[in-house]
Amino acid sequence: MIWLSDKIEFPDYKYTSEHGIIALGGDLSEKRLIHAYKNGIFPWFSEDDPIVWYCPFERMVLFPEEIKISKSMRKIIHKKEFIVTENTAFEEVIYNCKNIERKDGFGTWITDDMEQAYINLHKKGVAKSIEIWQNLDCTQSERKLVGGLYGLEINNIFCGESMFSKVSNASKLAFINLANNKNYKLIDCQIYNEHLASLGAREIDRDLFLEILKG
Repeated sequence: MIWLSDKIEFPDYKYTSEHGIIALGGDLSEKRLIHAYKNGIFPWFSEDDPIVWYCPFERMVLFPEEIKISKSMRKIIHKKEFIVTENTAFEEVIYNCKNIERKDGFGTWITDDMEQAYINLHKKGVAKSIEIWQNLDCTQSERKLVGGLYGLEINNIFCGESMFSKVSNASKLAFINLANNKNYKLIDCQIYNEHLASLGAREIDRDLFLEILKG
């Protein structure tokens, strides 16, 4: 396995392991993270472990025109039970993604350093969020955040990182709103996820993903 030096670069894709790992080490600096995402690479590791960089052979993506919206979701959208905003509560979104309990067990992989790194990217206008608020009869300051997602905007591709939901359908609604953003030709979902597959996401070959990413 190749360990990264201080230089902002990654090894050739041919060195990717069978598990999709392309490198270890390095840091979560703004320059390295942006360089990684521009090359289809993302970090995924646990607290106290070295930074692990992935570039899987099969990439889970959503082509926005392939979004699947069920009849029940259309009813929820029509009822306007939720309020959707963009980039108004990024730090709250990533905090919830980090701390919420998940059935699949993936809830603690967002380390403190990773949380701060993406907050820094948000302040630079690179990391974005979508927030879902319960549409209660209350003032704006009293609204309750019940769902959302965040990721990086790389040209006209949204590189999704994580999402959360405190009530049914909140994360689905965030994802649907992301798909309806006409600025994106592709949403990168990284690895296979049944929840996202039900919404129209599918796996494509890494070479095709990189071709689209590098445009």
